[in-house]
Amino acid sequence: MSEAAFDRLSPAFPRRAPWGTSARLRAWQAEALQIYRDRAPRDFLAVATPGAGKTTFALRVAAELLNNHTVSRVIVVVPTEHLKTQWADAAAKVGIQLDPSGTGNRRGRSREFDGVAVTYAGVSVRAWHYEAVTLATPTLVIFDEIHHAGDSRSWGDAVMDAFGQATRRLALTGTPFRSDETPIPFVRYDEQPDGSLISHADFTYGYAEALRDHVVRPVVFMNYGGPMRWRTSSGDEIAANLGEVMTKDLTSQAWRTALDPAGEWVGSVLRAADRRLTEVRRHIPDAGGLVIASSQRTARAYASVLEQICGVKPTVVLSDDAKSSGKIEQFSGDESRWMVAVRMVSEGVDVPRLAVGVYATSTSTPLFFAQAVGRFVRARRRGELATIFLPTVPIILAHAASIERQRDHVLGRPKRKDEAVDIWAETEALMEQANAHEKASDDLLDEYQAVSSEAQFDHVLFDSQAYGMYAAPTSDDEADYLGLPGLLEPEQVTHLLQERQRRQVARHERTERKQKVPPEQSLHRQMADKRKELNSLVAQYARVKGTPHSHVHAGLRRECGGPPLGQATSAQIDSRIRTIKKWLGRA
Repeated sequence: MSEAAFDRLSPAFPRRAPWGTSARLRAWQAEALQIYRDRAPRDFLAVATPGAGKTTFALRVAAELLNNHTVSRVIVVVPTEHLKTQWADAAAKVGIQLDPSGTGNRRGRSREFDGVAVTYAGVSVRAWHYEAVTLATPTLVIFDEIHHAGDSRSWGDAVMDAFGQATRRLALTGTPFRSDETPIPFVRYDEQPDGSLISHADFTYGYAEALRDHVVRPVVFMNYGGPMRWRTSSGDEIAANLGEVMTKDLTSQAWRTALDPAGEWVGSVLRAADRRLTEVRRHIPDAGGLVIASSQRTARAYASVLEQICGVKPTVVLSDDAKSSGKIEQFSGDESRWMVAVRMVSEGVDVPRLAVGVYATSTSTPLFFAQAVGRFVRARRRGELATIFLPTVPIILAHAASIERQRDHVLGRPKRKDEAVDIWAETEALMEQANAHEKASDDLLDEYQAVSSEAQFDHVLFDSQAYGMYAAPTSDDEADYLGLPGLLEPEQVTHLLQERQRRQVARHERTERKQKVPPEQSLHRQMADKRKELNSLVAQYARVKGTPHSHVHAGLRRECGGPPLGQATSAQIDSRIRTIKKWLGRA
């Protein structure tokens, strides 16, 4: 475990680090390592964005503690089975031999290993064994994605019992901490003036800092909405646009309708994502794409749709498939186009060539979203750009807009009456009232039938700023955004998005001038055109003011009156169009 051994390990295992980074340790890794040396703490929490190189940092700490005989054994605790092998492979490159096959206590062979890699679930069923190991031998325990120790009370208790006597404990995480109030073992909490407790990290390296240092890729979010129709268990048919302000139940059903493999929305978004992947592969020939599905059934269905689109059968990864880890490794090493997975490809699973993603799951927690985005940010060379396709669901767009914000784990925070309960509610009072009194939507829970879904390009989100307006699939407007080069610096991304937006606005203005005398149209077509015009104006105003679209719609309703956009009359929509044009200074 010499310095030469670390020369063979990339600053961000696996694969090589981005162009321009240190040949050995990155600046943040060296800084964190020096802090660790100076303090020599029993417990140390390092928070670093996915792709930054937490594995390499932890192995450097392990190597030094083994070399100076502070410890004589290493135990790495991970969330999934696949990660046990990944950690063992990385450790072997620096001369640390970890046994990923079990507890490491096999007679004869176990003495050849410096330690083991085990899952949190594995610890929970044999806590007594690991407690005995740490009592008998000076041990370093590395917790990969430490927040998983709070997934269940039994896991947390087992981790505390098993490793309470460990000589050293190094906790790692790359995603926002939990949103619940389950304490995470061996994490220090500082008391706040309001009585709450907030997690304390010994070293933090966020996405914004990593992007500045060219350690991770910039991420562009392509957002798609569109009209949805579904039928309730009582036979009533409901129509709504994805992204409209609705009760939580209705938003959930509209979202699930969009994700229905038989609907047009999924097909349109997957075609757009495949076109984007083709463009990226012009600059990054081995770039791959990942579709994150909600269930095994939908994963298989999405794979079938993708095969029809691109003519190549995608890799399908299912959690109960014994060959899943092998499939991930094979996909990581070849040049195939697409992989479809449910939850196997989550935090810590490294497929560095992933460049295009489709978030086709109804999971809405900030933790899972951050884990999903983390699969695409690992950069191999400077300038690589990641693109993720999202449904225009308010809570998901809010997560995307706040990707650079660092979150801590808060326990016991007092709830105030005036505190917002939903970051994308049209108005908090209206939403609370609707959720409390609109019992009709209860019939929709798990009892509905998707009728139809259509996709519309909504906008592009980059660096918390929105660009572009509504566009039909396969249109020139959509093609402009899908055709962004695969290799761009962050400043170039902003410039090109602004240019694409100017081009789109100019194209629409030319079309309006040509249509001085509009032909006779049916009412439903007139209404559709007016809604598109209003949504385009709302998008422009939201971008200028830095306000969510839903808040702009809410302001228009407060000033002009009337129901939500999907139920508004032609005159009510005209009134809102005139009002927002005044806000934009065009009246």
